[in-house]
Formats: sequence, C-alpha cells, structure tokens
Amino acid sequence: MPSLGADMESAVLMEWLVEEGDKVTKGQVIAEIETSKGVIEIEVFEDGIIEKLLVEVETECKVGTPLAIIGSDIKESEEERIRISPAARRKADELGVDLSKLTPKDGVIQLSQVEAVATKKIKTHKKEKTKTTTKDGMRQAIAAAMSRSNAEIPHYYLSTSINMTPALKYLEELNKQRSIKDRILPVAMLIRGVVLALKEVPQLNGFWQSNSHIISKEIHLGFAIALRKGGLMTPALLDAQNLNLNETMNSLGDLISRTRGGKLRSTEMTRQTVTLTNLGDLGVESVYGVIYPPQLAVIGLGAIVDAPWAEGDALCVRKVMQATIAGDHRATDGRIGAQFLDKLYQFLQSPEELT
Repeated sequence: MPSLGADMESAVLMEWLVEEGDKVTKGQVIAEIETSKGVIEIEVFEDGIIEKLLVEVETECKVGTPLAIIGSDIKESEEERIRISPAARRKADELGVDLSKLTPKDGVIQLSQVEAVATKKIKTHKKEKTKTTTKDGMRQAIAAAMSRSNAEIPHYYLSTSINMTPALKYLEELNKQRSIKDRILPVAMLIRGVVLALKEVPQLNGFWQSNSHIISKEIHLGFAIALRKGGLMTPALLDAQNLNLNETMNSLGDLISRTRGGKLRSTEMTRQTVTLTNLGDLGVESVYGVIYPPQLAVIGLGAIVDAPWAEGDALCVRKVMQATIAGDHRATDGRIGAQFLDKLYQFLQSPEELT
C-alpha cells in the first residue's frame, strides 16, 4: 500500500484491475484504493507478471502492506513459440484485447479466449463503484497536514503586483486563430510563467527532508482543484517543465476532469514538488498559502482586476494581479522568494516566451 501523503496511515483496496497471471507494464493502473482524499488509481512500477494478489477487495490496509507479488516477465523465446489463430487475432484487433495477457491452450490462443476477455471487460466497465469518502474525512486529512505544517515550518510571505495587460493581449491575439474548444485560458499562461520562473529559481522546487534542502530537477506542479461536492485536492501536473503552452492547457484540462471524476493516479498524488493555488475565479485578490510538507513553497495567484498603474510619468488603468509566495525559511529566504516573483513578473511581461 503506497503512501499518498504525510497524513495517510491506511487505505481501503476498492478494486483489482488485473488478475493473477496477467502481464503488466510499468505505469499501468492495476488497482483502485480509497483514501480520505478520494478514490485513487494505483500504478505498477515495473514490468512483470501478477503472480499472486495478496489482499481481498474492500480490505483496509496500513501503508506499506504488500498488495501483490509481481514476477519476472515471460521469456522472449517462450513468446515466440505462442501461436494465435487468425480468427482470434482479428477479433482481438476489433475489440482491443491484449493477446500478450492470454495463456495459450495447447500452444494456441483461441477465439473463445478473446471473446471471454472482451465480455469480462464490458462487465467490469459497467460495474458501479461505491465511494464512501465523506467531506468530513477529507477535512480531517487536510487539517492533519496543515497542523503539521504550521507546527514544523517557519513560513515567510512575499507579494507583488503584476501587470497582466501584455499577457492578456497576447493571449487574445493567440485565441483569435483558434476554435472555442481549442482556446488557451489565462490559467495555462500563468502556470507556464510559474514553471519557467521555477526553472530560473530552482531552490523553491523540492523538499525539506531529514534536515536537508533537496532540489528537484523535475517540476511536478501541485495544482489546487475544488471538488464539485466540496473539498479540495492538489494533484500534480507531472513534468510541467516539459510542457509547452498548448500541452499545459490540455494536461490541465485532463487533470481537472479526472480529479473531479475520481480518476487520479498515485503518482499524481505523491510527487508534487511545489504547489500553486489560484482563487482569482472567486474574486480573491491575495492568497497567502500554507506549505504542504515536505514541499518548500506554495504560490498564490489572485484575481485579475482593473487597477491604477504608473507608466513613466503617466497614470493609467491596467489589468493587475497579486502574486504571493509562502516559503520555508529553513531552506530558503526572502531574497530567493523575491527573485522568483521577479522572474514571474518578467515572463508575464514577455508572453511570447511562454509558448
């Protein structure tokens, strides 16, 4: 049972998505568990064969409990000896059945085996899942993490005003060439600005563990997402440093959809290196967050509002946003935080660099 946060002690195994004898590959979802944060998909971290499932469905397990035994993969020489009937191969292509997961009968994979697997997949897809997570349970998990944060982490806070007019004008021109479905939202541009600023000031991206400051090369941006029935989750936008503006928009849309649909993966709940919270849609102008341990910082973005702005000797009205950062004073200081906010400001004044 993996740990999906410092506050997690146990979880309930809700469903196995594999059976004994199935071939699995690294990154494949093999089970679903229920925690106080919701139902999470569990991935396998190596290729192999499911030799034994050790835990029954609807069993609560402590973190670290073995769930399954994964053995080595079938040898290539054995795979080469497996024969597949032409009818079975055609049906497998039609129904999307993975033939590598079937065990031959008398050395041949038969049509009846493919049809049996396809029927099982349809039944599994239609099966309803019972989710018992309550808002109270989620609030308790959040309370435990935030209490630990306030008790252990010496926070410092910084804020700055950012002129968003150049970025919004650039985005308006960019979206004129796109359909409504393919338009880029301002939040995607803000995420790109945050990610590029973190690449320039990497000290804020990582962890404080064992009294050591650990900087992460990858940027797994935790993004706060409100759930439709109440509560809040901060799954990670994985490897955000490798995403351009279009990819950031698409990945964010997918992440929000799966979060609200209860289809997150374990890696998305455990690998956050920094967190971004944006309450601008609710009209909040300044956000001062609480760091989620063992991360080093939480970045807050407020609403974009019309405000007076001095340009040279002239006073004009511009679209302005408040950006804040809460940093862990054990690992960094106000100067590092100020450098990050300055880089974020610069990128949003040159929006063409964000694409």
